[in-house]
Amino acid sequence: MKQVTNMSRLVNQLEKMFRALNADMFNNALDTPVITVTPSSRSYAHYTPWDAWSAGDTQKREINIASGTLNRPLEAITASLLHEMVHMYNDTILNIQDTSRNGTYHNKAFATACRDHGLICTKTEKYGWSHTEPDDTLLEWLLNHNELREIEMCRNDIGYMSVGVGAHSASGGIQITTTAKGNSRRYICPCCHTIVRATRTVNIVCGDCAVKMIEG
Repeated sequence: MKQVTNMSRLVNQLEKMFRALNADMFNNALDTPVITVTPSSRSYAHYTPWDAWSAGDTQKREINIASGTLNRPLEAITASLLHEMVHMYNDTILNIQDTSRNGTYHNKAFATACRDHGLICTKTEKYGWSHTEPDDTLLEWLLNHNELREIEMCRNDIGYMSVGVGAHSASGGIQITTTAKGNSRRYICPCCHTIVRATRTVNIVCGDCAVKMIEG
């Protein structure tokens, strides 16, 4: 498994994750957006609800992942991307508005769509139904997608405080509060270096090498 050490491979990995989530969670209903990785002091990620990119006659939406948040566990990065995909689904497929207050307050329509697509959604006083984390379905989905490598490249950004996007700016960012580790555990085969994840402590053997996998 090669380490992600340049931007093109990093974006390629996020695009691969988008395609897999689109196929399994949205029945390939979403058009592929331009995925960017740039610094943000306001959110883990955001969705741009208009055609921010064009190439000839092709118009594309944008999903940005904050570069300084890519040091989080894979399940947290996946949940951030999926959060923005839910915004895109509500916008382009259901044609409903799921935020207000210039994109900062997440309403019940957003919460409902999250629960239908692998996310636990909880309400905050200031930003509504904005806090999302992976549910058991999404964690199980990740366990079955070993081709999605853990992101191993992160910009050293600081100063994350809160979400707050102005008029005419991107919509539906996720409030940054903490970079605490997720609940899943990672196990690595010491021979072939295959990685699997589990939601609890397990004793697991690599079927190819017939050796016990090591947590780490």
